[in-house]
This record gives sequence, C-alpha cells and structure tokens, in this order.
Amino acid sequence: MIPEKKNEGENNVSRRSFLRNGALAAAGFMIVPRHVLGRGYVAPSDRLRVAGIGVGGKGFSDISEFAKGPADITFLCDVDQRRAAEAVKKFPKAKFYTDFREMFDKEHKNFDAVSVSTPDHTHAVAAMGAMQLKKDVYVQKPLTHDIYEARMLTQGANKHKIVSQMGNQGSSGDGVRQLMEWYNAGLVGDVHTIYCWTDRPVWPQGVPWPTTRQDVPKELNWDLWLGTAPKKDYVDNLVPFNWRGWWDYGTGAIGDMGCHIIEPPFRVLGLGYPTSVECSVGSVYVGEFTRGYFPESCPPSSHVIMKFPGKNGKEVTLHWMDGGIQPERPEELGPNETMGDGGNGALFIGDKGKMMCGTYGMYPKLLPTSRTNEANVPQTIARVPEGHYVQWVNAAIAGYGSKQQKALSSPFDIAGPLTETILMANLAIRSFDIRKAKANGKGFDYPGRYIKLLWDGNNMKITNFDEANQFVKRTYRDGWSLGV
Repeated sequence: MIPEKKNEGENNVSRRSFLRNGALAAAGFMIVPRHVLGRGYVAPSDRLRVAGIGVGGKGFSDISEFAKGPADITFLCDVDQRRAAEAVKKFPKAKFYTDFREMFDKEHKNFDAVSVSTPDHTHAVAAMGAMQLKKDVYVQKPLTHDIYEARMLTQGANKHKIVSQMGNQGSSGDGVRQLMEWYNAGLVGDVHTIYCWTDRPVWPQGVPWPTTRQDVPKELNWDLWLGTAPKKDYVDNLVPFNWRGWWDYGTGAIGDMGCHIIEPPFRVLGLGYPTSVECSVGSVYVGEFTRGYFPESCPPSSHVIMKFPGKNGKEVTLHWMDGGIQPERPEELGPNETMGDGGNGALFIGDKGKMMCGTYGMYPKLLPTSRTNEANVPQTIARVPEGHYVQWVNAAIAGYGSKQQKALSSPFDIAGPLTETILMANLAIRSFDIRKAKANGKGFDYPGRYIKLLWDGNNMKITNFDEANQFVKRTYRDGWSLGV
C-alpha cells in the first residue's frame, strides 16, 4: 500500500533548504558515486538504481522502459497517490515518497540516477537537485518550463559531470537518421524553409481560469503539486493532464509536441539559437463582436516564425503551427497521400527538393514519394537498436566520459538548445498577449503584437522589446530554488 502522507510541517526545514543548499548536500556524500571512481568504472552489480519522480502516466511508462534494461527501480515519488498506484503495484520493493526533496535528503546514498516525469514547471528543480547530488538524470520533454532553466540544466549537466537524456524518444529512432543521410547526400540541397505542425492541443486552451473552488482529493498533496508555481486554490480537471494549457504549469501545444516534431529539422540542419521570432495567435469568441485573450492560458492555436543562421550565410525559416493549422500541401505530394502522419509532421524545403516526416521523425519520405524507394544512399549514421531508454541506462552504467559510454541521442547539450528554441515560440506568444490598460481605462493594447522580436541567444535576451524578457525566467514561489 502507498503510505499515508506525512504532516506537511514534518522535515520542513530540510526539505525547503535542500534546493537552496544543493552544493552543500552534494558535499555531504558518504558514498562516492560511480562518476568519480574513474572513467569506465562499472558498479559491482552492473545495474543502475533508478529513482522515479512523477510515476503516473508517462512517468510509469518511463520507469517500466528502464526496467527492461539493466536497471532496478528502487524509489518512487509522486504527489498524487492515485496516479502512483500502478507503479507501486508493479515495483513493490521500491520505497515510496511524496516529496522528492525528502527522498533526496534521506536516500541519496541508495540510488544512482533519477527519472523526472512531472508537470513542466517542476522539471528543472527536480533535475537540478539530482544533478547537484551527482545523479544521472532522464527528464521528460520539454526539458524545462522556461529558457533560463534550460540553459542552467545544460550547464549543470557538464558542471556536475552526469549522464543526461531528455525524453524525446524519436531522437533515437531510425527516421531522423534517414533524414540526415538524405540531407548529407545532397538529395534536397540546402534547406531554407521548414514547416512543423500539430493537431494539439487536445486539452482546454484559450479559456479563463475556473472560479469555482473544489475540494482537494485526499490522495493529492496540492501544495507539493503547485511546487514552484504561485499559490492557488485547487480546481477540478487540472490534474492529471489539463495543466498543459496553463502558463503557470505547462508550455502549451509546442511544449508538448515541439520536442518530437522540431527535433528532426533541428538535428538534420544543425540549428542553433534563433535570431528572431514572431507570431500570430488564435482567439476565442466571448460575446457579440468580441474576441478574447486570457493571459493565464495558452492560446487555442498559433503560428510562430523563427529565423536561424544557415549554411554559407543563408537564413533558415522555421514555421510552427498548432491547433490544427497546417501548411499548404506541397505540389509534389499526391492529392490522396498523407502529409506527415496526418495530424502532425515536418516538411523540409530545399533548393533541390523536399522531404517530410511525421511525429518523432517517423515515416520519412522524399517528395515525390516515389523518390523514397529510388534513393540509394548508404547508411552512414549508427542506429540505436537498444532504444532511447536503455541507451541512457547503459550510458549511465558506463559512467560520464568513459570509453565504454556510447553517444546519447538527446543529452542536455542537444536537448537544452532544442528546448530553448521551442520556448522561444512561447515567449513570442506570451509577448503577443501582454496587456496594458489604455489611458482611458477602456480596452487593451498589445505592445508585443505585430513586431519581430530580435533574440540574443548567448545572453538570453530580446534586444528590441524589453517587456518580453520577463518570460525568459520565472520567479519561483517561496521555498523553491534551482540552487545555482
């Protein structure tokens, strides 16, 4: 059975001080982790002891995948005992915690690595706390909730010398590697335009925050679920899935699907930080001749345009479309042929041809599709037969920087910049919705609308509209910190 929740005041000092004093906690290790025992060191058991944070839904499937490799699930942590029940049943030997900070304080000697599959707003604090304890980390997509967090986790993985991986499993798939081989062979020439699209959201967006207060389910620790986010009363149907459409917790459609759909073009073209971003967003009907924007909620649809430096000084334009918006079908695609995988996909337009894929880089095709089977390009990029999850487990057992460690598909050096790019779209969307009452107190203007935001990636700063920079880094609720 899942243990009863502890009194919220119990261990309050140690839990709330943990992340602020992560470096001190790391210094207090009594057992030397495998990472510092020498490159190539393998634990005597040859198995990785994994602690799962957020073990319902996707978190449950994550730890189940790790367990298919040389890994033991030794600890489970979740703020919602209802969501954790399936994991507790499957891994009865794993000790259960409600607060990951308490688990870190008490059990850091007893696990090697951490899997984080919480709502987006908790990813960074959980992952950084684990890294400060020299634990290898696997973090679900998107890596973080805001740009600053992504940069800090990228730097933290290198600083603490840990094995990292983001949960965009398509990056280990054959599809993206096939696209890379076609591109490297020059079959489509220099790609100058990319379209990425999704039919998400499939949860409420563009809606006002509910005003009816609900009782918190007895199995849910609501204060811990809120984590870094502002204090609010519990509302029904937010947990376990609809939080994605609220800026305090989620990152909208692009946060959910961008790491799966933008990752192929990001990897194929070797894109870095964008230089500019602009957008348009959908609104909702709120009354006669009135359309509404609700700044707490992600919009129901959006179209974001980002520019990147390309080859030979040429510029690459990437379009992101969500809410069911799709680009014009390429003329090389037959009228009854599926574009992407239907609801989602990516289209590459080069000066010599076009290619496309679906979610995760699956179903790669040259256009017209008859070219796909005709292309005779040798395989030059190694595949990942063990899969995304076991790849990380094996790398963690081998140890950071060891000769035995194979390349990872989505370490934070790759996942961090990809996540920053995705979150740039949200910065533009939120800037579009900034509200300022007019002098006469009637209506609103939108100072972030109809302009192109110029981005200084190295310094994480919009250079031509300072108000947008408030969305680069959040202010956490008291008691929470990245500890950097």
